[in-house]
Amino acid sequence: MRCIALFESLTGATVKDCILGDDGRVIFVVRQGDLGLAIGKGGSRIRHAKKAIGRSIEVVEYSDDPATFLKNLLAPAKVRGVNIVTQGGKKIAVVDVEEQDRGLAVGRKGKNIHRAKILMLRHHGIHDVTLM
Repeated sequence: MRCIALFESLTGATVKDCILGDDGRVIFVVRQGDLGLAIGKGGSRIRHAKKAIGRSIEVVEYSDDPATFLKNLLAPAKVRGVNIVTQGGKKIAVVDVEEQDRGLAVGRKGKNIHRAKILMLRHHGIHDVTLM
């Protein structure tokens, strides 16, 4: 809560959620339209927040549309499409990613896809994210 309040006061962006990554990064999910506000001109606000919080920071823009939110989570990987299916009573997002960006979408030791799974479950009730 303290990190969220500090980040909001430094950037002016509204934070919807915040998670601490396994690698010590703090991932902030900001309200739709607040991404530019959070980053600031030339990245000035995000650098200032990083220094004040003392951790590496990542900012993701929220969207009410699950496919758009998932694309934001996996950026800068190029997502061709997202298909949400139901299997065994659970929603699963099947993501079509450009072949050369597959490693970027998964991330080192699977950190990016793991983060996407956590946030998709929290915000859209999607239990799993798989790449095709």
